[in-house]
Amino acid sequence: MAGPMRIRSHARLASFGFAACLLAAVTLASAAAFAAEAVVLRVGDQKGGNRALLEIAGLAKDLPYRIEWSEFPAAAPILEALNAGALDVGYTGDLSFLTAYAAGAPIKAIGGTRSDARTQAILVREDSPIRSAADLKGKRLAGTRGGWGQFLISATLEKAGIKPEDATFAPLNPVDAKVALMAGSVDAWAVWEPYVSFATLKDRARPIADGTGLTPTITFIVASDSAIATKRAAVQDLLDRLNRARLWSLDHIAAYARTTAGLTRLPEDVLFSAYTAQRTSPIVIDAAVVQEVQEASDRATRYGILSKRLDVGPALDRSFTAAASN
Repeated sequence: MAGPMRIRSHARLASFGFAACLLAAVTLASAAAFAAEAVVLRVGDQKGGNRALLEIAGLAKDLPYRIEWSEFPAAAPILEALNAGALDVGYTGDLSFLTAYAAGAPIKAIGGTRSDARTQAILVREDSPIRSAADLKGKRLAGTRGGWGQFLISATLEKAGIKPEDATFAPLNPVDAKVALMAGSVDAWAVWEPYVSFATLKDRARPIADGTGLTPTITFIVASDSAIATKRAAVQDLLDRLNRARLWSLDHIAAYARTTAGLTRLPEDVLFSAYTAQRTSPIVIDAAVVQEVQEASDRATRYGILSKRLDVGPALDRSFTAAASN
């Protein structure tokens, strides 16, 4: 998967600049419709997430529609709210999205971001005898069930030639997994940023494997089928603003880290490290991304994360980022 998996994010930046120009025309053309319909977008967020990003980048002003923000502690309840019809837009990791879609949730991925795959990592304690993935045989490995954690563990074991039954998977959320790792009740922990930076900077944990060539590292912007059908112009405008804000953050990492540190109560140096390592950039949902996510989905099925093979094409709506691909 290493070839198709690495979409060149920086090669896309010019395209997104072009799309930003188109946004002005789209906004002007749609302003009357927004005003007449008094559109309200119900958007799910996490602390220090997309709302903060828009505000920090100065792109939350003069919206031609109204946003009702709802804050959630994690992505899973955002997906539950989308499935229940309580939200129009949210965001989540690629595998969690596919799990919800496969279960029948009336949602589509309309855009998203990609982070450097090295920022998904398997960590061990500083004093651990584990030095590489080959040392994970017979060990107890913590990670989130049904998401990046479980996938990275499975893919890393497979790459190292270790059978799944020759290691023990401990399904734990990131907070509990960190405690378990530091206490020695698990031997390794599969996780993502900013947990990776926090554990390495503050707890002196060591990465012994990462997601390079194994995981897409995509976070999808997800919209309900209903919102796509009835609030499309507003959804498009929000996605375009989020993409522009994400590009802004790449050039203002220090300011972004400083502001989000105050919101999330995470140390500023941790967030600066995380944002610098991630280099999170907008993606175009095109044929290459569809193929990449399909390959990841097929692997997730093989690992038992997804219960059956999924055709991801219908789950990924390519129309919202089509302008940026031209």
